[in-house]
Amino acid sequence: MSAASGDRWTITHVRHLALSCSAFDECLDYYAGPWGLERLGDSDEQQAVLRATGPEHHVLELHRSDRNSIDHLSLGLADDRAVDAAAAELGSAGVTLLSEPAEVDRPGSGYGFRIADPEGRIVELSACTEAVPAGPAELTPVKIAHVVLNTADIESLCAWWCNVLGFRVSDWSERQMVFLRCNSDHHSIAFNRAEWASLNHVAYEVPSLDAFMSSIGRLKRAGHDVGWGPGRHGPGNNAFGYFMDPAGTVPEVTAEVQQIDEATWVPRTWPRTPELSDRWGTAGPPSAEMRQFMAGTPDA
Repeated sequence: MSAASGDRWTITHVRHLALSCSAFDECLDYYAGPWGLERLGDSDEQQAVLRATGPEHHVLELHRSDRNSIDHLSLGLADDRAVDAAAAELGSAGVTLLSEPAEVDRPGSGYGFRIADPEGRIVELSACTEAVPAGPAELTPVKIAHVVLNTADIESLCAWWCNVLGFRVSDWSERQMVFLRCNSDHHSIAFNRAEWASLNHVAYEVPSLDAFMSSIGRLKRAGHDVGWGPGRHGPGNNAFGYFMDPAGTVPEVTAEVQQIDEATWVPRTWPRTPELSDRWGTAGPPSAEMRQFMAGTPDA
């Protein structure tokens, strides 16, 4: 039984991703420039905090480092009671708590705690983060749509995130990728079978197909050509355009993510064919260079 299967707590969405970054200054200029995020005053010479136009305090943290890696992944819970219930149930299920529920002394504040998944990724579960005014969402990212993680053991990791954290399988791409949801979006987390644990890519959602194409155009005018796309995926039915940031990690701009009806949805296995990987037929397969960047480096 899932530790999150009761009525007391469920994960609601991805709050933010924090990355250790080997090209801190260049990536800050990139994400706070043509990518369209806003740098917040919590930033300093060692850490940058960037928000989108949605309700989350921020969606991306960059930490100055000599190598790329995931610092932590933050997931939302509804309120402080859900945080306490999650910590109690996860602890009873044998999950090691890296910190106990407490006020979060970091940008965005809130109330939460941290655990690690079986491959050592730090996962923060939190609620009651600081409110921020909504921004103009016409052409710039609204939120993190999904985070795709490389894993050396996709079956075990998928089972853990479902059984322990309460995610549900939406679809498989053969046995190479699995797409997991925690709300009506087709996927908020996905896992890709690989040789090591690392970040594959992080997708930022814009509010319309017009905003999607305009975002690609804005990046191209700033000298950043799309690395794969534009196209439309089969699993998730989302428009995609993948780029490479100055540190060599992969952000995706996306729109029109498929919405799931929990009462009727049945997961499918998608063959990895060109017409299903890109239903528009505009993108072609990802290049060898893009595949290399998506593989990342082993995450410490």
